[in-house]
Order: sequence, then C-alpha cells, then structure tokens
Amino acid sequence: SDLQKQEERGELLQPLIFVLLVLCSILLYFKVSLMDPGFVKPEEEEGEDKGQGVVIPQIPGDIKLRRCGYCLVKQPMRAKHCQLCQHCVRRYDHHCPWLENCVGERNHPLFIVYLSVQLVVLLWGGHVAWSGLYFEQSREWLQHNIFLLVSFLLIFIFTIVVLLLLVSHLYLISCNTTTWEFMSHHRISYLRHSELENPFDQGIILNLWRFFC
Repeated sequence: SDLQKQEERGELLQPLIFVLLVLCSILLYFKVSLMDPGFVKPEEEEGEDKGQGVVIPQIPGDIKLRRCGYCLVKQPMRAKHCQLCQHCVRRYDHHCPWLENCVGERNHPLFIVYLSVQLVVLLWGGHVAWSGLYFEQSREWLQHNIFLLVSFLLIFIFTIVVLLLLVSHLYLISCNTTTWEFMSHHRISYLRHSELENPFDQGIILNLWRFFC
C-alpha cells in the first residue's frame, strides 16, 4: 500500500516526530502549570536560618528573614508572596498568565524545557506553513492560501515571543538571578544592602549547573 511505501522511504518519520513533540509540549504545559512551584509551608519553617551564611556569605548578617504579611510564614531568602496563588514561593521568578501558576524553585527548570520544546514546534510549524506557500498575484491564489498566510503570521508572532522569553530566562539563569530580583532589585532588602550587585552569581557554568542539575 501507499502507507507502507511511505514508511519504507522514511517519509512518515518526520510527521511522527512532529506529533510527538507537540504531545510532549502539551504534557510539559500541564506538568508545569499543575505542579507545586515551591510553595513555602508553615511546617517547613524550622531550620530555615541554618546554612544561609554558608550558601551566600556576601549577604549582610543583619538582614533577618521576615514573616509574610499575607500567609504569615517565615519567608526563606529569595522567596516572595504571590497574591494570585495566595502562597509564598521559593526562589520566586514570576507568575505566568499562560500557565495560571507561579514559576519558582521547583518548576522553573521544567518551564525552560517547555519553552525550548515549544520553540522547536513553532519553528517546525512555521517552516511547514512557509513551504506550502507559492506566491502569485491573483485574487484566487489569496482565497486558496489565506489560511496558510494567517497561520504563518500567527506562528511567526508566537515564535518571536517564545524566543525572547527563552533567551531572557537563560540570561537570568546564567547570572543566577530571577525575573523578580532583576526587575525589583532596588526594593529587595538582601540585594539593596549587599556589597555586590548580585551576591548569588557564582559564574555562568556553576550557575547553569546548579539550576539544571
């Protein structure tokens, strides 16, 4: 049959890989959006102060961990309360409206993987849409190809958004800082009173290693 011939020629491999990537991106989306991003729980308060000076020796010792004014838990270093999630989140990065969840200590690496897979899917889909276009200056051609044109434009816009988001996050990760810390540096006590501009930066390689591994 034609299907068997296509399989023998390897023509079904690329569509299969594309479908698997799409399914992978969907699963990653639900995983990142539904998982605990690193909520601070009241029973975890004991021992929060231990090891802070060893991990980040550049932080002034007179900066005390404070209790959250909303959920009343003692906030670890780099945690922030999210009013949308009604929880304090460890190593808070931002609240993502696409996911309806915070991006924090536990799901941030998976969020980067999700963006990477989504970017591959968008680039592949954009290539497929572009390869199906054969430009002619006629009204009939426009009527027959309007769907492909709109699809390509939408894919192009989403590709730019995802690419910029991924690049910005990789840059912040390589500096060992978060979106919240980058945007609100002047308002965060442990950064404002630190002698270094970024006391958490331990070099690009070690920053990436500790984040992903």
